[in-house]
Amino acid sequence: MTPAITAFYGGLLGLLFLVLCWQVVDHRRRGKVGLGTGGNMDLERAVRVHGNFAEYVPLFLVLLLLAELGGAPGWLLHVLGAGFLLGRAAHAWGLSKSGGTSPGRFYGTLFTWIALLLVALLNLWLALA
Repeated sequence: MTPAITAFYGGLLGLLFLVLCWQVVDHRRRGKVGLGTGGNMDLERAVRVHGNFAEYVPLFLVLLLLAELGGAPGWLLHVLGAGFLLGRAAHAWGLSKSGGTSPGRFYGTLFTWIALLLVALLNLWLALA
């Protein structure tokens, strides 16, 4: 069995990651900052958006893959994958617009955590069933 659902969301998340990478590079180029953030708040925010994405995505994809290989229903994997992708996109958008609180940041974090919680619980259920 090929883990096509994990591959699908991995591909979409990979494309979003490249967009976030480009934002960091663009801010570095415009601000002429080679290393660190140089005190540039826009660059600092872009670095955190990129870093936060990189912190959450690998664990989610590993858990999604394990659930898929463990026989979880495809519809459920799609719900979890879509919710996580939506959460990461909303969080990236919200944080890139404001370092403070924002609806994108709040709902992005909420969707991310819910998807992570559910895929973790799904893996426990599959392992113990």
